[in-house]
Amino acid sequence: MPEDPRFKLHLCSLAIAALVFCFGSVVAQAQGGGKAEPLRIEFKPGTTSTTISDKVWDQVEAEYVFTAKKRQHLTIKLTSVPRRSVVFDLKAPDDADLGLLYDANYNYSGVLPVTGDYLIIVVRPTSARGKSSYKFTISVK
Repeated sequence: MPEDPRFKLHLCSLAIAALVFCFGSVVAQAQGGGKAEPLRIEFKPGTTSTTISDKVWDQVEAEYVFTAKKRQHLTIKLTSVPRRSVVFDLKAPDDADLGLLYDANYNYSGVLPVTGDYLIIVVRPTSARGKSSYKFTISVK
């Protein structure tokens, strides 16, 4: 190999550029994962309610979507362990008003204003790290 210091500097620059390129590709792939689709809630034939059980960690949200019609009555009841360590928010299609005062709820009962897909977002209402188990029953009549 030549002993010219410029040649060594050039090789060093190429090595650094290669590392930056490879590291940048890994970061871009990790960030490109995107958000998972909400889990679709479907009722068994002949039923109007179902119960979902799961867990959430830290600040990770769990999302569920279900289809309902205008003027149907919706009831959601949420319990968690530790007690009251999980809350939910409910979003209507086209941001229709559901009469919710908060985005942190344990229960909901109301008549739906529009037909379409409704989104339930379940989350721990704290910035503290941890895990919570939850169960909610949803009824659409």
